[in-house]
Amino acid sequence: MARHLITSALPYINGIKHLGNMVGSMLPADVYSRYMRQRGHDVLYICATDEHGTPAELAAKAAGQSVDAFCSEQHDKQKAIYEGFALEFDYFGRSSSQENVELTQHFARKLHENGFIEERAIRQVYSNADERFLPDRYIVGTCPHCGYDKARGDQCENCTRVLDPTDLIDARSAISGSGDLEVRETKHLFLLQSKLQHEVEGWLEGNGSKEWPTLASSIAHKWLTEGLQDRAITRDLDWGVPVPADVWPELAAEGKVFYVWFDAPIEYIGSTKEWADVDPENRDWKSWWYEADDTVRYTEFMAKDNVPFHSVMFPATQLGTREPWKKVDFLKAFNWLNYYGGKFSTSQQRGIFTDAALELLPADYWRYFLIANAPESDDTSFTWELFSSSVNKDLADTLGNFVNRVLSFSRKRFGDDVPAGAEAGAAEQKLGEEIARLLAEYEGHMEALQFRKAAASLRALWSAGNSYLEEKAPWLEIKTDKDAAALTLRTAMNLIHLYAIVSEPFIPSSAKAMRSAFALKNDTAVWVSADEAKALASVPAGTPFTVPPVLFAKITEDDLAGYRERFGGSEDADA
Repeated sequence: MARHLITSALPYINGIKHLGNMVGSMLPADVYSRYMRQRGHDVLYICATDEHGTPAELAAKAAGQSVDAFCSEQHDKQKAIYEGFALEFDYFGRSSSQENVELTQHFARKLHENGFIEERAIRQVYSNADERFLPDRYIVGTCPHCGYDKARGDQCENCTRVLDPTDLIDARSAISGSGDLEVRETKHLFLLQSKLQHEVEGWLEGNGSKEWPTLASSIAHKWLTEGLQDRAITRDLDWGVPVPADVWPELAAEGKVFYVWFDAPIEYIGSTKEWADVDPENRDWKSWWYEADDTVRYTEFMAKDNVPFHSVMFPATQLGTREPWKKVDFLKAFNWLNYYGGKFSTSQQRGIFTDAALELLPADYWRYFLIANAPESDDTSFTWELFSSSVNKDLADTLGNFVNRVLSFSRKRFGDDVPAGAEAGAAEQKLGEEIARLLAEYEGHMEALQFRKAAASLRALWSAGNSYLEEKAPWLEIKTDKDAAALTLRTAMNLIHLYAIVSEPFIPSSAKAMRSAFALKNDTAVWVSADEAKALASVPAGTPFTVPPVLFAKITEDDLAGYRERFGGSEDADA
């Protein structure tokens, strides 16, 4: 089987992430990683906290902590939350790691040797009130393109346009809020992307990017059509990867550090090296990243605002080293998940944040809803009404109720073992063929990374069991033909076991509960073949079983009222 390297955009360290961040990168990457492992592939899923740049310094300042202490604390908090969501990273690293420092400096040296880094004198914004040069993100103002009044000096998060600080209208310091700014001369390192434009175009044309989602490929080609610009890759910050003194002694003495968007993508490699350094005798990070084009398929997951950096800027950096670094094969990009028509926002604390979500309900409720409503083709909107409807109809009624009534009824009428009953007949044959068809459909959507379609197919699999149960009606069969009722229940129990296996990428905790209901001696199945789906015989008669606790509790109107009061949003809001 193939080796699959999977990464999701690094979450910023400046606070707990919201649900929009979760569905735009880490959660779909986890669902895909789980699925690929089940299909027998060798998978390495890597992520890390993005700890450099202005957001880290500003957040640490607001918290009254050193940046180092703040980042360490926030990394542990974020890691705990992702574990709560059952995200199975092979390694969750830190961009401030020594591995990333060394690799970032290595990349910079190679780019310099090959003539792709240049030292330039530039005019930069200086804050008289703060007595310091201001990096791009320390400057906020109004975007000249869309009018968003909280745009940063490097990028507008509203329209995603890349900016220079001098582009902003009514610019002010993010530290002091002062508008007493002036432009002074200073020196920085520039990555000469313009010299790499044609190489990036050639790489993008030849690497299968036409198969990427339209969102990802269109953003990448838009940047290339507009022309790659040389961009400063250093900043005046106290926290970051230092410029190496052996190459640029003057800048190093001035305390220059690399720009976060230069070192952050390199952290994918750095985090893999962190993973390998835990067990160097058995783990080889280079086999995943160096001279790995023919042995590894690399898939990236991210929201649309990160696409330019990963589809163009990081590949340019890799190409410029003249070393055989593995570059992305498939970039899965997502639009925004909005909150009642407005943007989720970490900086504005708008929407539902991941820690609060886990306080309200188990992770599987959120995992299923977010993936089933993933913003793939366009922006989507979270509303409590849509969330409760999805949980109640799909999870509680369609899946949870099926599991509970089958096992409870069988135990009541036949005891604690799977009943034998009659041999499978025409209804079971028809069901098996339908399950095999839906399973193939589900597999196809998962292979294509079409998550909403995959969720719809999974839901159809669950519904097929309910349709079978209603058609056979074992509560009526048992009055006239006990063996027929036993067959129906045995078949339904086999469906529960199948659901446990194929639902695991979406709802891993619930899948585990379903699977552990059956005391099978050698339950080592990792997936379900078409023949097994048709036969529905993996749980034979006589297998002991238990009735698990209710898998999914319904969300009531009182629950909804409480959620709206705490988080905002109403039935009349524009969604």
